[in-house]
Amino acid sequence: MQEKCRKWFGVVLMALALVSDASLLAAAEKEVSKDNVALVNGSAITRAELDRLMTSAQGRLSRAGKGLSGSQLTEMKKQALESLIDRELLYQESQRQGIKVDETVIKEEIDALKKRFPSEAEMKKSLARMKLSENFMRSQFTQEKAIQQLIDKEFGQKVSVADKDVKAYYDKSPDFFKQPEQVQARHILIKVDPQADETAKAEARKTLEDVQQKLHKGGDFAALAKEFSQCPSSADGGNLGTFKRGQMVKPFEEAAFALKPGEVSDIVETKFGYHLIEVTDKQPEKTIPYEDVKDRLKQYLRQEAIQKEVRLYVEKLKEKAEVERFLTESQ
Repeated sequence: MQEKCRKWFGVVLMALALVSDASLLAAAEKEVSKDNVALVNGSAITRAELDRLMTSAQGRLSRAGKGLSGSQLTEMKKQALESLIDRELLYQESQRQGIKVDETVIKEEIDALKKRFPSEAEMKKSLARMKLSENFMRSQFTQEKAIQQLIDKEFGQKVSVADKDVKAYYDKSPDFFKQPEQVQARHILIKVDPQADETAKAEARKTLEDVQQKLHKGGDFAALAKEFSQCPSSADGGNLGTFKRGQMVKPFEEAAFALKPGEVSDIVETKFGYHLIEVTDKQPEKTIPYEDVKDRLKQYLRQEAIQKEVRLYVEKLKEKAEVERFLTESQ
């Protein structure tokens, strides 16, 4: 359910998702270029913008362990272009309706951006590496908020979801609300390269065996993890948090899920090296009660309804707009 909840909260209005993808995650200053992939009422969408959006999208797929075939990549590029066109149409409509964005709102966004970096100088360096500037980010935030205000104006008060529909969705989708078995664990890792010779492996294992003896004599697992573990989690006593099946390498997973809370494994070998694992908590598979999710579910269903309305709204804008597309199959 944890992953599914993240999915709910990750669901945003289509227009805002487009803004985020195209500007905040992979934005760069629009350069004057003859290499346009589309014109929207005379406003250019450049190949650079499309390439940046594709790079952002492919990066997310890569981090998720997914790849695309040639035909899938072509289709994805077409969809990315339509996303940029949709975003431009929504922004143009917001301006046609005279929507203005309060400067204090933009300042809050810029301040929030600055807080993601150790210093303002570091932020400027990072932006410069991506050919960005603070002024450009300010303009992107302004466009994002303008589109958001447009959608709020058009659909904010018009779209609602009845409680009975929320309950009906819950009853018809039981698998959606299942939380898989999970464990909370900490570990002590002694690293060794999988290609290391037997001598190196034996030395690493001997090191962990010495730690294991300290545990048998009453040593505190978290304290020993801080002292000996070669995993970044050592700073937190080896704590790995809560995880479900499929999130850890197989030998580690099998050992962890075989333990009861408070138990410590024997030495486990993985591609990372040798581990000792302590399970601190274990939760069986369960179904999340309706009362615990109804508010988030209602929000999710309302967002889906708004997305549907926005898609229809954009199609109407397209019917009235002059949109030229120059992307070819080979590009």
